Amino acid sequence: MSSPASESGTRNRTRRAILSAAASALARDRTATLADIAERAEVGRSTLHRYFADREELIRAAVVDSLAAIEASVKDAAVDFAEPLGSIRRLIAGMVEVGDRIAFLFGDPGMHQVMRDAPWAPDPEAPSVIELIRSGQRQGVFDDQVPAAWIQQVIWALTYSGWESAERGDLPRHGVTPAVLRAFENGVVAKTG
Repeated sequence: MSSPASESGTRNRTRRAILSAAASALARDRTATLADIAERAEVGRSTLHRYFADREELIRAAVVDSLAAIEASVKDAAVDFAEPLGSIRRLIAGMVEVGDRIAFLFGDPGMHQVMRDAPWAPDPEAPSVIELIRSGQRQGVFDDQVPAAWIQQVIWALTYSGWESAERGDLPRHGVTPAVLRAFENGVVAKTG
């Protein structure tokens, strides 16, 4: 007989697998069906329906889960405002790891409204990427002739482009982070000398 704690752990793992599969499937095909998502999550449709009544509920939950995954990758980057370039490098590597989530959230303009309406409350303790960029601009590490918000958009866009390139087979998965870093560093790191 299983304990309530093990059932809860199994239930959480199943829910996370469904949400991850939803983001991954929908990043690749906006018309992916619940059956497609269930197959990707390696669960039956009836299991998926026990967690999410319909597609709309699943998408809303996948948005919140994807925002949390991206926020966790920012935290995991161990942002250090005294070391902005190293922090951005770790951040980009983390963003590449959650590339499916970024593609799901930002690959379809229709998702912007869903994100605005999502019951998402960012962690106030999470490091601010904009503040990291501004710190790097003050230290002369990043180009201060462009707005910090623009540099942040460049990071997201390069990460998304790297994910797309790997999906098309233009880059191997292990080559995405170095390619994104190279493009970033050649474009927005302040030039010395």
